[in-house]
Amino acid sequence: MIVTRVTKLLGLRYPIFQGGMAWASDHSLAAAVSDGGGLGIIGSAAMTPDQLRDEINAARKLTDKPFGVNLLLYHPQISEFVELVRNESVSIVTTGAGSPGKHMEALLSSGAKVFPVVASVDMARRLEKYGASGVICEGHEAAGHIGELTTMTLTPQVVDAVKIPVIAAGGIADGRGMAAALMLGAEGVQVGTRFTCAEECPLHHNWKEAVIKARDRATTVTGRSTGHPVRALKNKLTREFGKMEEDGIDPIELHKIGEGALQRAAQEGDVSRGSVMIGQISGLVKKVQPAAEILKEMAQQAEKTLRDAAADLLVEGEKSR
Repeated sequence: MIVTRVTKLLGLRYPIFQGGMAWASDHSLAAAVSDGGGLGIIGSAAMTPDQLRDEINAARKLTDKPFGVNLLLYHPQISEFVELVRNESVSIVTTGAGSPGKHMEALLSSGAKVFPVVASVDMARRLEKYGASGVICEGHEAAGHIGELTTMTLTPQVVDAVKIPVIAAGGIADGRGMAAALMLGAEGVQVGTRFTCAEECPLHHNWKEAVIKARDRATTVTGRSTGHPVRALKNKLTREFGKMEEDGIDPIELHKIGEGALQRAAQEGDVSRGSVMIGQISGLVKKVQPAAEILKEMAQQAEKTLRDAAADLLVEGEKSR
């Protein structure tokens, strides 16, 4: 069993966070992941405050294990969401798309453990000073809104820069990736794309089939010209969007093209004209399976990878001396 500060702090069997993905991370998926030994997270990005309250209550009916809520910081109702998670005594909060600095005092005063997503060393240092319980280093291999650095380069630099636990995210879908992240100094991983193919995930079956069919070069990044780059499956939408960016179309018009595209893919199953936000690791996802099975497979493979590496590589090294 892999034990880290994160498993001890949050009461987890496995140091695996499920990403708080819009339209994908509802109470059913979060509860299944938490019951399976990881940290299930409800993604609030596409919800209203009332919907989020309902999701929190629904998750509590399904599991007595710890679960969290992800807050998208540029959401127009972010202040209401912060107040809601305080009133509902949500014990774990992750944040994305910016710095939660101005909300940290309110979240921490409720007793919540806060794990912001960071894309740079400076941001990690700043949030440690604000009282974050840990940080989630997300590389640009990840799905959705991304930064510039890779998981491989970002994670060890943040580990060296802060004293709080670091969670690695982006490009991790199996135990080998988990083992690699732990060797870089991370004390846990966050997984998104593989959990979109969990049986309990509410995404349209067309989305799941698209992930399973995806190969190593199946994704692309659009939106760099707008300042909000997004990684998604290559399809008609991304080709059209990319062409418009090359032609210098105004960012406001580009935003209109992308509006509602994630929902089209996630709920309606339009994987051609919708935005299928999946990561570069999609080619490793081969099947739809229960969340608990995903967690167990990842943890067992990570343990085996670490044991084998220690046994084989060190022995070989000794022989060469």
